[in-house]
Amino acid sequence: MVGLDGVQKMSKSRNNSIMIKATPEETARSIKSAKTDSERYITFDHEKRPEVSNLIILASLCLDQDPYELANEIGDQGSGQLKQITAEAINTYFEPIRKKRKELEINKDYVRDILHKGISKPRQTSITTHSEVTEAMNMKI
Repeated sequence: MVGLDGVQKMSKSRNNSIMIKATPEETARSIKSAKTDSERYITFDHEKRPEVSNLIILASLCLDQDPYELANEIGDQGSGQLKQITAEAINTYFEPIRKKRKELEINKDYVRDILHKGISKPRQTSITTHSEVTEAMNMKI
C-alpha cells in the first residue's frame, strides 16, 4: 500500500500513514494532505494515477465496494470529494476499534488481567520444556 505521500510504502516513520488511534479530525487532515493529481475526473488506474488510485483503494476497502464502481460514482466531483469520501469511510471503519481502544485505556486493570491470563499457559509450557531439555542434555544441577 502506497502512503499518503503517493510515493513510498505507507509507514509511521515516514509520516505518510493513517493511524488507527488518530481522531476523526486527524484522519481527515491526513487524507486532505494526501497527494493526488490535477485531473478532475476520478478514475481508478494504478499505472497512470497511482495517488488517486491509492485513495480509491483505501475507501473501497473500508466501504467493501469495488474500486472501479467507487471511482465512477465520484466521477467529475474531483479529488476533494474523493478525499472526503475516503476520510469518512476510514473513520466509519475505525470507529468501533477506536471506541474499544478508549474503553481499554480507561480500564487498565482489565487489560493487565487479560495479559496475565494469556501469559500463564505459555510460561508453564516453557518451564516444563526447559526442565525436559536440561534433563535430556544431562545438565540438571
